[in-house]
Amino acid sequence: MIKDCKIVELPKIDDPRGSLTFIEADRHIPFSFQRVYYLYDVPGGAERGGHAHKALHQLIIAMSGSFDIHLDDGLEKKTVHLNRSYYGLYVPPMIWREIDNFSSGSVCMVLASDYYDEADYYRNYGEFRDDVKKALD
Repeated sequence: MIKDCKIVELPKIDDPRGSLTFIEADRHIPFSFQRVYYLYDVPGGAERGGHAHKALHQLIIAMSGSFDIHLDDGLEKKTVHLNRSYYGLYVPPMIWREIDNFSSGSVCMVLASDYYDEADYYRNYGEFRDDVKKALD
């Protein structure tokens, strides 16, 4: 559900030489991660995402720059703006997401709870909505 999507404040250690943030699985985020990937060099006006996951948990972080994440659980929608590298957005399974409004030079890093599996994706919004409705019946 959309209410389960939440900002996670990560540890931030300030130092005159620069700041440091770290992430420990099952400690700072509510899952262990098996995969890390990142989006970068996204052209102006481009959108990423446009899918949901059946079982995958994710933490999305703006490592540099900023972007908007549009979340949809099939019933409610909300938009989250990420622009700090010590905040991550936890996205549980069954949340449709679209990412846009990338600033120049932005980097979006994602920690995922499992390895890539195409069978875990909803790439068709209608199919996603149908399965949400079925689960509610």
